Amino acid sequence: MATIGTSLAAPTMPTQAGMWQQSRIRLTLVRLRRSKLVVAAACFLALMVLVAAAAPLVAPYDPLAMEPAVRFEGPSLAHLGGTDEYGRDVLSRLIYGARISLEVGVISVGISLVIGAILGLVAGYYGQMVDMLISRLMDVLFAFPAILLAIALMAMLGSDIRNVMLAIGIVNVPIFMRVARASTLTVRTTQYVEAARASGARDLRLLGRHVLPNIAAPMIVQATLAFAWAIIAEAALSFLGLGTQPPTPSWGIMLTKGREFMEQSPSAVIFAGAAISMAVLSLNIMGDGLRDALDPRMKLE
Repeated sequence: MATIGTSLAAPTMPTQAGMWQQSRIRLTLVRLRRSKLVVAAACFLALMVLVAAAAPLVAPYDPLAMEPAVRFEGPSLAHLGGTDEYGRDVLSRLIYGARISLEVGVISVGISLVIGAILGLVAGYYGQMVDMLISRLMDVLFAFPAILLAIALMAMLGSDIRNVMLAIGIVNVPIFMRVARASTLTVRTTQYVEAARASGARDLRLLGRHVLPNIAAPMIVQATLAFAWAIIAEAALSFLGLGTQPPTPSWGIMLTKGREFMEQSPSAVIFAGAAISMAVLSLNIMGDGLRDALDPRMKLE
């Protein structure tokens, strides 16, 4: 009977690593909730995601529908954000433009995060010649100003939303690589990594199970900051005519088209600029909050 009881109870007992991970997550959430600014930023980002996801249901008008009779109309009950030079509803275009910004941010950051993490892990873990080759390659990319490198890539790849994602992703790879490399150099000398190596763990398993989870925190923080930059870069490329192409609603296109008609109706520029500013500010606040919350040296007061 004792044997049966033990065998039944064993699978339900949480492992020490699992309990530590759960407590770490709870501690991080508690630290994030302490800052009202971080909570406000998180709420704004959550609202932005929900509105973008439900754009067909939330947007009052078709963002491509033209009504010349109401062109350059200011904010009103019929058009809360006013209308542009073609009579298109500014608020509807703003909501659909959020979809473009979020899509570009998620995919471009995903590209740079995956490639940068792999390169950083390999360079930091193996070191020597491998580290030198990868680091010098990243230095070449890092030598160019980010936005100029993105413009150059777009000039070679062509003006397309998929190329925008790829260009922004490539530009951010060196930053993620440096973060992953620096963290890996620290983690690879810890006792648990040395113990796993001594027990015969292969490099791939060691990197995936022991090193990668312990460098995740700085990578997450960097991802939020890169997301903010991706929104700015997409708007800048669209503003220059190298990104999203008309008539697709994009915050950058709303800026470049709206500036030509600032005197008649400045609402498109004002609302698009405010949306970009609020999204970037919220992401930066979240990045700062995550950095503090994930820092093990921070004390919970």
